[in-house]
Amino acid sequence: MDMWPLVLLFVQLCFCSGYEGSGQYAHGDDEDWHSRRYKGTPWCAPIKLKHGDVSCRAPRGEHYRNVMGTRCKIRCKQGYESQNSEVVCMANKHWSSNYACREIRCPKLSMPANGGYKCSDGSYFNSRCEFICSPGFSLKGYKTATCQYNKVWSADVPTCVDMDSPKIKCPTVKDKWAEPGKLTARVSWDTPEGVDTADGILTDVILKGKAPKSDFPERLHKMSYTVFDRAGNKGSCRFTVRVRVRRCSPLFAPDNGYMKCDSDGDNYGATCEFKCTGGYDLQGSVARVCQYGFTWSGLDTTCTAMNINVGVRTAAALLDQFYEKRRLLIISAPTAANHNYRFQMTNLQHAQCGLDLRHVTVIELVGTYPAQIGRIRHRLLTPALSLQIRLQLQIPQRSFQMVLVDKQGMDKQRYPFPITAAELFTTIDTFPLRKDEMVQQQEAGQNCQS
Repeated sequence: MDMWPLVLLFVQLCFCSGYEGSGQYAHGDDEDWHSRRYKGTPWCAPIKLKHGDVSCRAPRGEHYRNVMGTRCKIRCKQGYESQNSEVVCMANKHWSSNYACREIRCPKLSMPANGGYKCSDGSYFNSRCEFICSPGFSLKGYKTATCQYNKVWSADVPTCVDMDSPKIKCPTVKDKWAEPGKLTARVSWDTPEGVDTADGILTDVILKGKAPKSDFPERLHKMSYTVFDRAGNKGSCRFTVRVRVRRCSPLFAPDNGYMKCDSDGDNYGATCEFKCTGGYDLQGSVARVCQYGFTWSGLDTTCTAMNINVGVRTAAALLDQFYEKRRLLIISAPTAANHNYRFQMTNLQHAQCGLDLRHVTVIELVGTYPAQIGRIRHRLLTPALSLQIRLQLQIPQRSFQMVLVDKQGMDKQRYPFPITAAELFTTIDTFPLRKDEMVQQQEAGQNCQS
């Protein structure tokens, strides 16, 4: 039988069909066929890199970045390092080596004799270690060391030097009330004795403050005793003497306001003055005095929200009501269905506390003249007044725009697109007046978490 036809047929099938591992494919470079060929079965698992970035170069293009022969460069973030800067997808369907970005670590610090240390993050990059010594020893050298990028600590381990000080125990003195008609009280205690742990000899015992059996004025007195030994080492202790005075019941700042008192704030003769925050009017007494009978003069002080008159005829008359009192956030949109307007109002819906804290009043202008309306919370503005506001501040009617006006009536910022409440608050907090307000609010404990 003639075998040549069978041999020719076998060769033809090999060259036309190709076979796995031969490097020959009947489909050539058809990308769709290769996508189907490799779909769901990449050679290597996709690289998921924490704390770094990876860029891969595949032999057949970006669609096959996991196939055999793909090379991936590993770049770790600062503070991290990889065992290898490049890995290759091998025929065994595994990457050539470990590519994880691991946190940089310095050698473990040695423990100083008669002391120790505590670190913020062990021996890892940027960890800050603080050295401490045992009682009776003092630190000689750097107090802290930080793990650096080159795996070297920023300072050597210090030593703890013996500086044992003498010991002394201060007395415990109970609070004293001033005698009737006086602001002082006579306080007594026994003078303490010091102890030296070395040779037992002390050279001096010094009191800082008034001597026992003295008259102390009304306040908290911080006292101390200091003892010295022959080596010049010193030991000290502290104690307090408190003398009280009968006073009026304490006053508090009104909601949305501040209080400033002279003297000690609630003692006989002290005066407290009150002031309201921007956008609030003071009701009651501007100042109150603590009287002899332990009661305050005047009436209780409150701060009520300012009454905004929306019935004015001009934009200037409306805006003047906020001058030096409130900031304005004017939100303008051609329709209530405008997606920018709806997104902005939704974003501000839960930010009312932050707006009030920053003395911000929101004015909405929706629609185009003559079908436009304005609104300050639940109070409506006439179409004519809404148009005047747009004209005065040069706000377009047919596109979304938001204008931020400060307490002096100055146009501080314009936004043609919605922003988050956090972005708005960050901008307002940079205003000069706002910095003073934040100090006052911090002193008064006013915040959105309380």
